[in-house]
Amino acid sequence: MVPIPGTKRVKWLEQNVATADIELTDDEVATLDGPAAQAVGGRY
Repeated sequence: MVPIPGTKRVKWLEQNVATADIELTDDEVATLDGPAAQAVGGRY
């Protein structure tokens, strides 16, 4: 899943771009991946 952020304010765009510099540990990635792996069913 890849988010596609949209914004009307430069401030929010700068915040969105800054998230590309965030590095997660393996444990943090595992924590985030856990619920996604359990998702079932269609998108809508």
